[in-house]
Amino acid sequence: MAVAHPPPPETDAAGADAPAPTTAAFSPLYQQIKGLILQRLQSGEWKPAEAIPSEMELAARFRVSQGTVRKAIDELAADNLVVRRQGKGTFVATHAEQHVRYRFLKLVPDSGDRDSEGPAHRDVLECRRVRASAEIARGLALRTGDPVVQVRRVLSFGGVPTILEEIWLPGTTFKGLTAEQMAGYQGPTYAMFELEFGVRMVRAEEKIRAVAADAQQARLLALREGAPLLSVERLSLTYNDLPMELRRGLYRTDSHHYRNDLN
Repeated sequence: MAVAHPPPPETDAAGADAPAPTTAAFSPLYQQIKGLILQRLQSGEWKPAEAIPSEMELAARFRVSQGTVRKAIDELAADNLVVRRQGKGTFVATHAEQHVRYRFLKLVPDSGDRDSEGPAHRDVLECRRVRASAEIARGLALRTGDPVVQVRRVLSFGGVPTILEEIWLPGTTFKGLTAEQMAGYQGPTYAMFELEFGVRMVRAEEKIRAVAADAQQARLLALREGAPLLSVERLSLTYNDLPMELRRGLYRTDSHHYRNDLN
């Protein structure tokens, strides 16, 4: 999601935020309000799963109409950044919620019933701090040699090793991350990133290709060498398109398939 950043908000005598006057770019007012709300989400003023102020309160704070605020929130909801709950209000979206926990995991059993497999079993092979190679640094918008956390793990579904993953995370942001945390957290990994490190992945970019398993990959995934695998490279980004994770996964597709809904 590319967000046009509005000019810094003005503040009136009462301390209320107001959108800056429209610039030469002629950004619609609701887009400016959307940008101001995004700033507060990024700063952590409203945490994942917490309610944000009502449309009426936000309209008063930003000194705009309630309809303008509603249109801004509609776009944030469409981007899966907030969730509307009838009769309760609007909440900051979180990966811990059931309906979004598989948002970035598109591998589905051929039966189509994810729940029948139960949660993934995570076998963490390693979790260590290393220096970023030029390639990893470029992907994470770091400098070559900056610290990163490297994780290798196998995800099993229904007792069958299904995904072999290698993950790189910015070392400063994820300082202290351990293999025990990666293996022991019962919910989605991205929910743990929210809870423990204050990082919310809001969108991802993926590259997919077909590959053949080498000897080590075949052993870890209980396959024959040369068996077909789906290679999925994912770059996950937080607010303002800041990259926070580079993940390379090898997926078994003998009993699963990759499914993506296109709108």
